[in-house]
Amino acid sequence: MSKQDTTYRLSSWLPTTNREVKIREWDALDVIIFSGDAYVDHPAFGPAVLGRILESFGLRVAIIPQPNVNDNLQDFEKMGTPNLFFAVTAGAMDSMVSNYTANKRQRDKDAYTPNGDKGFRPDYASIVYSKILKEKFPDVPVVIGGIEASLRRVTHYDYWSDRLKPSVLVESKADLLIYGMGEQPLRELVTLLQRGVPFHSLKTIRQTALLLDKDSKIPKNKNWEDIRIHSHESCLKDKKAFASNFKIVEQESNKVFGRRILQDVSDSTLLINPPFSTMTEAEIDASFDLPFTRLPHPKYQKRGAIPAYEMIKFSINIHRGCFGGCSFCTISAHQGKFIASRSKASVLREVDAVTKMPDFKGYLSDIGGPSANMYKMKGKIQSICDRCVAPSCISPVVCYNLDTSHKPLTDLYQAVDKHPKVKKSFIGSGIRYDLLVPEFNKKADPKDLQAYTKEVLTKHVSGRLKVAPEHTSDRVLKLMRKPSFKYFHQFKKQFDTLNKKMRLNLQLIPYFISSHPASELEDMANLACETKEMGFQLEQVQGFTPTPMTVATVIYYSGYHPYTLKKIYTPRTKKERREQHQFFFWYKKDHQEWIRKTLLRFNRTDLLQKLLPSKKSSKTNTGY
Repeated sequence: MSKQDTTYRLSSWLPTTNREVKIREWDALDVIIFSGDAYVDHPAFGPAVLGRILESFGLRVAIIPQPNVNDNLQDFEKMGTPNLFFAVTAGAMDSMVSNYTANKRQRDKDAYTPNGDKGFRPDYASIVYSKILKEKFPDVPVVIGGIEASLRRVTHYDYWSDRLKPSVLVESKADLLIYGMGEQPLRELVTLLQRGVPFHSLKTIRQTALLLDKDSKIPKNKNWEDIRIHSHESCLKDKKAFASNFKIVEQESNKVFGRRILQDVSDSTLLINPPFSTMTEAEIDASFDLPFTRLPHPKYQKRGAIPAYEMIKFSINIHRGCFGGCSFCTISAHQGKFIASRSKASVLREVDAVTKMPDFKGYLSDIGGPSANMYKMKGKIQSICDRCVAPSCISPVVCYNLDTSHKPLTDLYQAVDKHPKVKKSFIGSGIRYDLLVPEFNKKADPKDLQAYTKEVLTKHVSGRLKVAPEHTSDRVLKLMRKPSFKYFHQFKKQFDTLNKKMRLNLQLIPYFISSHPASELEDMANLACETKEMGFQLEQVQGFTPTPMTVATVIYYSGYHPYTLKKIYTPRTKKERREQHQFFFWYKKDHQEWIRKTLLRFNRTDLLQKLLPSKKSSKTNTGY
């Protein structure tokens, strides 16, 4: 077959067919996983982690990746009935984000499918898979998880249908939902089942959600407090009620000791149990140290490469979580704001495994995480974190209790680079540049920040350093929970100085977002002018996409900020969104006439002269 078969046999992967089950000499299965992604046995792919954890309990586990939902549905029946439960995930992305662009156009490629082929993942995959299973196997429990289910666990706005939807549990008919990083709740679920506890009585596992009949008694847990939010029906009638719900959901999801959330939905009550504490170093190491082949299943060899795998096959994830709390981002809603970091030993074991891959050429594409430079960062005094309800540790300012030392990360980079087979390791994940600016990160040691910046620029960047200021308007940035753009100017000054001094010839590539709540057309014009004056012709840009479980999405739908309940302007129409985006590309001739007319309409000849100066003397402003 291929090079990979010199090391691995087919039985090294979780079985995907009855033939592969027979190879293992199993006469039955305990859990069958259905996934919207192709099966890649790698720690960056949730279904593989789920399967390997279940396997570590001695369970017989199979996975059916990308089942066909357009035929006689034989993929859902071919493996029979599992002894414990079915597990369902849409995959590594929300299926609607995977299938559609911000303009609601169908994407040309699916990064989690061989050859990037589209059409193998249905819209709302978690709901589709779960409903089919409940129809065919009504007595077998279905557990849903992954980012799609996680972010749709409560009443949420769905951008693609442009309506408010109830918890995904309602439409999917699933019996239990695991939200966030699933290792801890999954381990407790399996432990209880193996002790003989019946599935229907598992109602108080942390980090799970379920529906109860309204007249059912709410199960007690003496260590939990309850908080009831507006019902789904109230949210449908009152957008302000929906907005106010989000503040509670976000705060309780990011507390060390969260409350259980209760919400009435039609004739049922939704229970969202509090999250687990952040994974310890030993716990997260255990997940990454499972016996992954780190390869796609051999069944895909003739179908082409899987783009998402090709992108991360030589990368290492060193932590989970993000304390940025950006208003448009779902990372903290899914992974939490507290950082779970792997040990140096675990990271180095994975580096060693990667270097032994047949096609490894000596280059690691990324040593990073959700935000590359949050490794090992946490509160100095845990009791202060225990009382905290803030959704971000660095907005509007860096928390005085946050240890932002970059030394552990600098040491880790250097340890990785000492491996004899590693020629160079790159940082491909996004770096929080604001943490490297002493004027913003005031409690940090400037020498520590400088040492990290120098380490990254001189040893871990391949020509371009990508950072994300996102906007230039301080008003918009405040709502985004991002720092003032003046700190990007200061970081660029540091970058330029070091770049010149070390003769690195690097490029700084900033990311920006258009059509974010609070962003008006003049804000985008100012953004275009300010970035032009800094020497940028923007290319890494995107339009704001409303995804469930973010502050910005709540504002987009309701018009209210969930924390203040004040009205916030948001570009919603296609015309508004298109016009905002056009300002990114002021340097393209086909946009310039529209830009001229727009700025004249706003009587902003000052911006026009900066952005598109007349060919005649700028002193006369002739032509404007």
